[in-house]
Amino acid sequence: MNASSHASISTLNETSLSNHLETGDLTPPSLSELGAELSFIHNTSGEYLAFQWTQGERYDLAPESLVGQLMENTLYPIPIDAYLDRVRQVLENKLPDRFSYPFQYGECYFLFDLVIAPVLTSPLKANRVLVLGRLLSSAVGSQSFASSSDPPQQGERKTSDHYQTLLTRITRKIRRTLDLETICNQTVEGLGIALNLESCAIAQKCLETEHLKVVAHYTHQGNPSQIGSLLPLENNSPLIDALSSLDPLAWVESEDKESLGSRLAVATCYQDRPNGLLLLSPPVRSNPDRAYLWSAEEIELVRELADQVGTAIAHATLYQELELAREQAEEASRLKSEFLANTSHELRTPLNGMIGFLKLILDGMADDPEEQMEWVQEAHKSALHLLNLINDVLDLARIEAGKMQIDISPVNLDELFTNLDNFTRPQAETKGLSYEISRTPTRDEVMITGNYQRLLQVLLNLVGNAVKFTHEGGITITAEVIAKKFQVGDREHPGFVKVSVADTGIGVPLEKQEQLFQNFSQVDGSRTRQYGGTGLGLAISQRLIETMGGEVNFFSMGEGLGSTVTFTAPLGQLPVIVKE
Repeated sequence: MNASSHASISTLNETSLSNHLETGDLTPPSLSELGAELSFIHNTSGEYLAFQWTQGERYDLAPESLVGQLMENTLYPIPIDAYLDRVRQVLENKLPDRFSYPFQYGECYFLFDLVIAPVLTSPLKANRVLVLGRLLSSAVGSQSFASSSDPPQQGERKTSDHYQTLLTRITRKIRRTLDLETICNQTVEGLGIALNLESCAIAQKCLETEHLKVVAHYTHQGNPSQIGSLLPLENNSPLIDALSSLDPLAWVESEDKESLGSRLAVATCYQDRPNGLLLLSPPVRSNPDRAYLWSAEEIELVRELADQVGTAIAHATLYQELELAREQAEEASRLKSEFLANTSHELRTPLNGMIGFLKLILDGMADDPEEQMEWVQEAHKSALHLLNLINDVLDLARIEAGKMQIDISPVNLDELFTNLDNFTRPQAETKGLSYEISRTPTRDEVMITGNYQRLLQVLLNLVGNAVKFTHEGGITITAEVIAKKFQVGDREHPGFVKVSVADTGIGVPLEKQEQLFQNFSQVDGSRTRQYGGTGLGLAISQRLIETMGGEVNFFSMGEGLGSTVTFTAPLGQLPVIVKE
């Protein structure tokens, strides 16, 4: 019920309800026309004459089961005598009154914000009242509520001005920062001290699990902190209801004997989307054996604070994301600059070789035709090396732009390995390295699905890196046929081949292995310059293999302990494997 509903309620005369009262037509539709969440009419004895509550079905409170019944036998205020005294005062003064009051039905407890107005059946006579209200909180449990009219607890209640001062003080602090941790800590500490709470916490949804994680916690008199604790959402209806409804929710944890009281949960939200949950245990009090009933002022304070905190959390989260994006952009810019520096060095080296050898030939510096032919061959090698570097850069650019077109067809694995052997074995043997290629023995040919030239390019990249970064030991290339169904897009393959390229080279530190497949990222820029190359081999290989339906993985136990790179390729058909 909003403020306008309260403001519109005044003494009700015969023109509005007398016809219904005289004829006994007090059906729920008549009350529903008033637009209130809760509305009922009763007399001075507490007998319900009409009843309507939008949430009544949830608690088995049907209008027909209440009308004609005394309050004490159904849904009744606690204590009922004090409530009826307030009703008589309204009838005597013929003026409406507004206050919050607890009700009970079975083991269900409710706190309603009520407006009570007298109903005049004649110009000077009023013997019944119309009550409009809204639910502030509810609880289910075997414990009784500490009523708001109990003298000890009533003395602890503060005025609305006091709560407004507290709200202003806390929100002023959280508006001064965009640090998420500071916002959450200042909120729970400020609220916990202001209301003298046993504990107060803020929890946020974990992205990977169905849990809430406590990110800030205030506790009375140094009790253990719950920061980092996980609160399961499954089968936890109070937390789920608080997050879904965005309304304050109070409930009694009857099994928690050490902390008897009504818990209060209020969702923090931004643009009607929850981004956290405020969890409050009741204030420290002299009579902990009775469950606590939150006042309307306390609930309104927490509700308004939750709105402010939800906005602050959203702004702080956005700020963190912008900061992270800025740092990533700066790192990407740095990596691109380093990449361009290394690449320009690599491009100049073969280009200078070509220019140098061709200049010698043009100047007639060759002593004989054989020396001239040797210089031509060196210039040709430099030209091929330059072409390979340019192709690497262009391949990456085409892949990133989504313009890399790859024709897929059956590829003979043995033919692929034969060409690989011809290209790379001489390089390994020149450095004194052992070189071995093996595969799973089969009765028929192993046919993989992919693009021959791109698969050969990937193997040349991987084996070339292995040879480049290995000074002693050797290179081992293996292919394992795995008879396990393999899904690529809409097509299911009967299995796949796992190709491994292992070396005994310099290895890669564990903390730097994630950088290997990043664009423009090199584990060590100085090392790349020392060994040559653009550092794009692995990044290009990964994207080519993924485009053909496989995946690439890198393994190294650390620096100086060698490396192994594996990739998978789907099988067109499953060969007959020969058991050794």
